[in-house]
Amino acid sequence: MPPPARRRLLLVHAHPDDETLSTGGTIAHYAAAPDTSVTLVTCTLGEQGEVIPAELAELAPERGDQLGGYRAGELAAACAALGVRDHRYLGGIGRWRDSGMALAGHGVRAAMPERLHPRALARPDAFDEQVDQLVAVLEEVRPQVVVTYGPDGGYGHPDHVRAHGITAAAVRRVPARMFCTVVGRSTLDAGLSKLAGRDGLPFRVPEPDELPSVPDETIRVRVDVTGQRAARVAAMRAHATQVAVWSDDEVTAFAVSNFVAQPLLDVEEYVPADGAGAAAGDLFQETVDA
Repeated sequence: MPPPARRRLLLVHAHPDDETLSTGGTIAHYAAAPDTSVTLVTCTLGEQGEVIPAELAELAPERGDQLGGYRAGELAAACAALGVRDHRYLGGIGRWRDSGMALAGHGVRAAMPERLHPRALARPDAFDEQVDQLVAVLEEVRPQVVVTYGPDGGYGHPDHVRAHGITAAAVRRVPARMFCTVVGRSTLDAGLSKLAGRDGLPFRVPEPDELPSVPDETIRVRVDVTGQRAARVAAMRAHATQVAVWSDDEVTAFAVSNFVAQPLLDVEEYVPADGAGAAAGDLFQETVDA
């Protein structure tokens, strides 16, 4: 076996497509970097997702319930586009099921559904088993940096919240520097301003504060992913059941099944879980090489 890479990054995401939409540029950036490995852990197959293309509607959970298997293929194609060579499903493929979500008031906020599948990721009684499964991956990979969502999952989805919870618990047992993927308010506003009044945009421009963002001053790491735009777009297009993509000569936008426009940003931003650290452009800047 070759020696492990000097820098090792591990990302924990809830569903297929999350890795691309929130951290795709970062993944592609580090996957292409010398002596750097990227491990992606996906917690579910995204079985409860809403299907965008009409010709694939029979995959939906309330119909054929075959979406999870289809999305596994989409994720494999997205990983290839981003350069991921080490992908794992938490507990093995199909062990945990997408919990689904309920809408929670204004905008795109999500909440726990009233009923959970017996294998739902967000089941309260599954937490310890999931932590043990993630700890086993951390002990094997020994990453210096681990990335997942913030405590609220970014927008409240119960599976994103669970991914944060098990990651935080696992990192306490196998120490690593943990970062949460976010979007800064100024970054989002600048991206949305480029979409305003765009001819041909097929998505609805969001209302003020409809998309989640965080105060700029909380952000410590901003990764420039300008050079990864083509890989990110290819990965988004791979997730065709969940993501619609639109481009003109200057900007690219995407939307999920709510068809609310989101700009493809040229920076991906992170908050350290411990809140500490100086501003940086590299997730590894303050880590100690193992």
